[in-house]
Amino acid sequence: MPIRIPRDLPAFRALGSENVFIITDDRALHQDIRPLEIGIVNLMPTTVDTEIQLLRLLGNSPLQIHITLLHMASHLSKNAPKGHLEKFYVSSQSILHKRFDGLIITGAPVETLDFEQVDYWDELTRVIDYSAKNVFSVLHICWGAQAGLYHRYRIPKIPLAKKLFGIFPHGISEKERHTILFRGFDDEFLAPQSRHTSCDPDAAASCKDITIQSQSADTGVFLATARNYREIYVTGHLEYDPLTLDREYRRDLAKGLSIAVPQNYYPGNDPAKPPIVRWRAHAHLFFNNWLNFVYQETPYDLREL
Repeated sequence: MPIRIPRDLPAFRALGSENVFIITDDRALHQDIRPLEIGIVNLMPTTVDTEIQLLRLLGNSPLQIHITLLHMASHLSKNAPKGHLEKFYVSSQSILHKRFDGLIITGAPVETLDFEQVDYWDELTRVIDYSAKNVFSVLHICWGAQAGLYHRYRIPKIPLAKKLFGIFPHGISEKERHTILFRGFDDEFLAPQSRHTSCDPDAAASCKDITIQSQSADTGVFLATARNYREIYVTGHLEYDPLTLDREYRRDLAKGLSIAVPQNYYPGNDPAKPPIVRWRAHAHLFFNNWLNFVYQETPYDLREL
């Protein structure tokens, strides 16, 4: 089944060229089924790239999905194409009366700030509070995961000695190996990481309300869940496309920042060589597992949430 997005969204053409199964609103309205309602709170400065990355993964499933793109009204975006947010996004305030099967809260380049210093922090916490009763399952990514863990459980983030940057192996806790999100996973899988901070591992381990399902010595907590998968926290970026880390690396070099070559990314650690993608299959599997869980468990009538 296809993913439902507007025809003139930039992702429509990009994903169509990749044969990702997408559908227009007109065609969807003539099908006698209820699509999954998925909201995406896109906090990334790479607005369009992030849309394409997430929609690529959400569109590779047998389910019809209706996407609602959300932005923070309290933040002035300097990176989205002119008129893009006005045309394709709605403010978070406008959806507080609605219910969703799933919600994705992305990362954001604000991790070196205290949470309360982020200009849209109050608005974001209202969305997180709202989601507890109005969204069946919320998927938090990278800084979005740190924000959710801090707001809900007061688990702080801690600065890293150097940026965690590259492709890293992750394991699965023994008792979680065959749980919902890891169905079909290998015992070890690779995932991109790009961050300067990490959630406090001791605070996370001592929090009785969350279950740590994947972690590693190199990256710390990778995936944690709460309330029977109603909350999912992923500290990495399975959604990244092949060249995302490359773009970040060259961007920081151009700014004169001190940045190391992303680990385990370029063949022979040589930035002149194109990277080899080794996380794509698990990324698709993870998002399919999440969507299947949402589809199987969410009420048909969302008012029952």
